Amino acid sequence: MKKLMMLLALATGIGQAIAQQSRVAIIPQPVSVKENPGSYLLPKQIVVDAPNMASLQYTQKWLQHKLTTATGYTMLFTQGKPATASIVLQQLQPANATLGKEGYELEVNQKQIIIKANEAAGFYYGVQSLVQLFPKEIEAKQVQKNVQWTAPCANITDYPRFAWRGLMFDVSRHFFTKQEVKDYIDQMARYKFNVFHWHLTDDEGWRLEIKGLPKLTSVGAWRVPKEGYFGDMSKPEPNEPKTYGGFYTQEDVKEIIAYAKERFVNILPEIDVPGHSLAAIASYPELSCTPGAENYVVRSGEKIMNWLGDGKFTAIVDNALCPANEKVYTFLDQVFGEVAALFPFDYIHIGGDECAHNFWEKNEQILALMKKENLKDMHELQSYFTKRVTGIITAKGKKVIGWDEILEGGLVDGAAVMSWRGEKGGIEAAKLKHEVVMSPTTYSYIDYMQGDVAIEPRVYATLRLNKAYQFNPVPAGVDAQYIKGGQANLWTEQVYNMRHAQYMTWPRAFATIESVWTPVEQKNWSNFAGRVEKHFERLDVRQIKYAPSVYEPSFTARLDADGQLWVEMQTELDNIKVHYTFDNSFPDQFYPAYTTAVKVPKDAVQLKVMSYRGDTPKGRLMTISVEELKKRAGKK
Repeated sequence: MKKLMMLLALATGIGQAIAQQSRVAIIPQPVSVKENPGSYLLPKQIVVDAPNMASLQYTQKWLQHKLTTATGYTMLFTQGKPATASIVLQQLQPANATLGKEGYELEVNQKQIIIKANEAAGFYYGVQSLVQLFPKEIEAKQVQKNVQWTAPCANITDYPRFAWRGLMFDVSRHFFTKQEVKDYIDQMARYKFNVFHWHLTDDEGWRLEIKGLPKLTSVGAWRVPKEGYFGDMSKPEPNEPKTYGGFYTQEDVKEIIAYAKERFVNILPEIDVPGHSLAAIASYPELSCTPGAENYVVRSGEKIMNWLGDGKFTAIVDNALCPANEKVYTFLDQVFGEVAALFPFDYIHIGGDECAHNFWEKNEQILALMKKENLKDMHELQSYFTKRVTGIITAKGKKVIGWDEILEGGLVDGAAVMSWRGEKGGIEAAKLKHEVVMSPTTYSYIDYMQGDVAIEPRVYATLRLNKAYQFNPVPAGVDAQYIKGGQANLWTEQVYNMRHAQYMTWPRAFATIESVWTPVEQKNWSNFAGRVEKHFERLDVRQIKYAPSVYEPSFTARLDADGQLWVEMQTELDNIKVHYTFDNSFPDQFYPAYTTAVKVPKDAVQLKVMSYRGDTPKGRLMTISVEELKKRAGKK
């Protein structure tokens, strides 16, 4: 038995070693990868043979830029001469039904690279995977010397699990420039995301030019500048200049749509109604039910809601459109008319989330409407509003999608549901045979902290990378045909700039894309974590910021029966050692390494830790006060 156990242990160790030595580290993990001996050496004169497809022009241009900028090599394109080419892009005829529109086959042998696909999107994704096979220096913006430009020999077959692979980016809480939005789209497209959910309106800013309603941007796009923790900021004074903000002209939007289309990304616009509408009401006070709305201003970060817990809340300021005011529907007809004409995507997102009803409940105009329409409660009232908005949008030739609150009071025929309050709303909508996009807070809210609050900017919840990787868009017992896919959501209340947006997105967006692209049976945390580290190196070369939180511990504290304080440190990676000190000095690899719960010395003031792999520091120096540990242990 001992010999058997030793053999099993040896086999496991060999298997792990082989996995660690894998030369293919693609994100998202392809459907099938067969590694072969040898490598392909990129020639200094790269010849690409490609079919004559107009939709392939950008992919060819991008490939040329990527394979020549860092290498200093040249590239020549041919057509119909595959035998003499370095790289062959071959359109499959007849089409391969398994690959679909976005799938590809990638073969790298010692003589040639061949990418086969049915359509242009498949070639684009095949090229993205190919570039990930070359050394990380391929991402550099200038020529790199002393690099062997090789790719490992392999046969890869790949296609997505879901058609909807999204990232939501909130540009209302903080404005991001046209170029920054393009950069974000470019980053997500590199990893095979294909839906950019653009959250364009909220209490803090209206970001889209509506030509028939100019005050939405002349008033609603601007607020008093504030820095600090959003939600706890001081109320803006009447005479403070409103200089912070911005908006996208319709020409800007057309340019961004064209940019995204080249990268096979659809843009889903969101106009969030009836709640989250303070910027609109500040622009056009007649859209409100509440007297005094003419004094409302665009929110700058001050508290406007009371959060009561258990998903309940009330509004301090009435930030909801009035469902009993016909002017609201005239306004929305104008807004959605221009939105529908501008955005080619089939869907428009109408929000529908977190609409406070406390002002509605005491408004005579609304109560009269409810009596007239035989509406029992506020949920049915909001459903009435949603039905009217849906009618407006469908008349423009578009489909409606909204947050899962649109289920309350009755789901409108044909509406799709984006489930954010866990999976419950998505499950309910799927059972009603409605289309569903899963984006539950549990796995997909990348505005949450990535690690311990001792080092992360404070937000109200934490989502570690390993938890994000557990995302499965099809919950048990749900008919998969109604699940369109899934996405991650980046709300930006606490995200002031693009560098921090990158930090919040990566690496957790890697977990999301692998959850919506890769077959569930192919997912493996240890393998994924190893590939993430390889992509950290690539992001370093690209100068894209990411969170190193995966290397850093979280802290939990407890009191034993004698009142002694103990601290435990949990890490996401097994091969990381956490070195610590209580003596106020800075720990390195020569300090004690954490193995089990540590007793906190009686007079200690702070715990400092640093993560290492061998002698190499990983992550950041972390400091947590003993007072904070006592609070976590429940000691008063």
